[in-house]
Amino acid sequence: MSSSAPLLEVQNLQTHFGTVDGVVRAVEGVSFHINAGETLGVVGESGCGKSVTAMSILRLISTPPGKMAGKILFKGTNLLELSEPEMQAIRGKDISMIFQEPMTSLNPVLTVGRQIGETVMLHEGVSARDAEQRAVEMLTLVGIPAPGRRVREYPHQLSGGMRQRVMIAMALACSPQLLVADEPTTALDVTIQAQILELMRDLETRVGAAIMLITHDLGVVAEMAQRVIVMYAGRKVEEGTAEEIFLNPLHPYTRGLMGSMPKLGSSLHETGRSKLTEIQGQVPSLRKPIIGCAFAGRCPNVTDVCRQMAPAIELKAPNHLVACHYAPRVAVAA
Repeated sequence: MSSSAPLLEVQNLQTHFGTVDGVVRAVEGVSFHINAGETLGVVGESGCGKSVTAMSILRLISTPPGKMAGKILFKGTNLLELSEPEMQAIRGKDISMIFQEPMTSLNPVLTVGRQIGETVMLHEGVSARDAEQRAVEMLTLVGIPAPGRRVREYPHQLSGGMRQRVMIAMALACSPQLLVADEPTTALDVTIQAQILELMRDLETRVGAAIMLITHDLGVVAEMAQRVIVMYAGRKVEEGTAEEIFLNPLHPYTRGLMGSMPKLGSSLHETGRSKLTEIQGQVPSLRKPIIGCAFAGRCPNVTDVCRQMAPAIELKAPNHLVACHYAPRVAVAA
C-alpha cells in the first residue's frame, strides 16, 4: 500500500434506491482507495454493484430515487458534500468515465468532433476552432485513422471499436487524474478488445492517470490491474494485489469466479472433457436486509455462524483483505 494519501478514497459508501417494492441496497458499506497512477480492477458478476459504485463516484445517481451516504474523498475533498456546479467542474476534467455502451452514450445527431470539443470548451474555455483541433489530436492519440475526416463524422458511421476509442478520447480530452472505465471492452471482438486494452495501458503510462477498471472479465483484470477488489451483492468481499487475488484467492466467491474461467487446453484433460465450476444458488435479493454473510446461501463451506453473523473484512495476509469467517490467515509481518 502507498504511504502517501490516496488520489481517491471511498469510505463506507452506501447507495440505495427507493422503489415501489422496497429499498434496493445496490451498494452497502463499500470502502477502497486508488493511488495516483495505478489501475484498480473491480470485478464481480452482473448486478453486484460495480457500475453503481462508479456512478456514485461521479455523482451520476439521480436523487431521488437514489440516496448516497458515506464519504468519497478525491484529493481530500468529499465529493458528496459538493454542490452540483462544483461537481460539474470536476466531472469530465479531473475525473472522467468511459461508459459501457458507446452507441447509447454518444449523441447520434452530433459529430464526434463536436462531442469531444464540447468537453474541452466547457472546462478549458477554448474557442470552437481550438476545440476541434484538440478533438483531432485526441482521435490521433487513440489511434483512429484519418482523424481530420473522422472528426466530422457521426457515431453511426464508425465501427464499434472506433466508437469505443471516441469514448476514450472524450474521457481523456482534459487530461483527467482519474479515469473510470466501466466494461470498456464489452461487446467488442477479441482483436479490438486487445487493441483497446493496449491503448489504455499506453495512456496510463503517457498521461499518468489512475484507472478504475470495472469488468466481469478476469482475464482483462489480470492483464491490466495492480490491485483488485471483488464485489458480491453490493459488498466488497476481497481485496488485494492482482498477484495475490489470482494466485491465492481466499474468499469462496472469488475461488468460484476463478473456477468459472475457461482455460486454454481444458478439453485435453484425461477425461476428454473438463467442466467449468458452477457457483450454485442465486444472488440474494437486495430489497431485503441480508442477515449474516451475503454469500452464505451459495457457499459450499457455510455454517450456522455464516448465516447469523456478517463477517468483518479483515487482513488475512499482507495487503490482502477478506470478508469470510473461515478464510485462512497468513502471518502478517509486523
